[in-house]
Amino acid sequence: MGFIKDFKEFAMRGNVIDMAVGVIIGGAFGKIVSSLVDNILMPVIGVLTGGVDFKGLSAMVGDAKIGYGLFIQNTLDFLIIALCIFVMIKAINKVGKKKKEEEPAAPAGPTTEELLADIKELLKNK
Repeated sequence: MGFIKDFKEFAMRGNVIDMAVGVIIGGAFGKIVSSLVDNILMPVIGVLTGGVDFKGLSAMVGDAKIGYGLFIQNTLDFLIIALCIFVMIKAINKVGKKKKEEEPAAPAGPTTEELLADIKELLKNK
């Protein structure tokens, strides 16, 4: 029973649940970006390159068919996802920095020397 209890504590930690939510949202975000690349960007790039369909690009090496077009497509997917994540994180950091700047600084407490001087004074008065 100890193993099950330990696993339950592990699975119910906040950071594990946050990570699971991030993975799920990341998967859905990946599908959106893939759709953007497949259905919007690649046709435009195909028109600009003279009607080339990147998915169909391949080369024969002996009996092996090397589909480098899909590699180009997946690389473009990755670059767009990375760019989107970079822009989002940059925006989040900018908002977080503004919030930090707006928060008033906490008043500085007494230094160690000041506290020791107060204690010394109290002891003298007793």
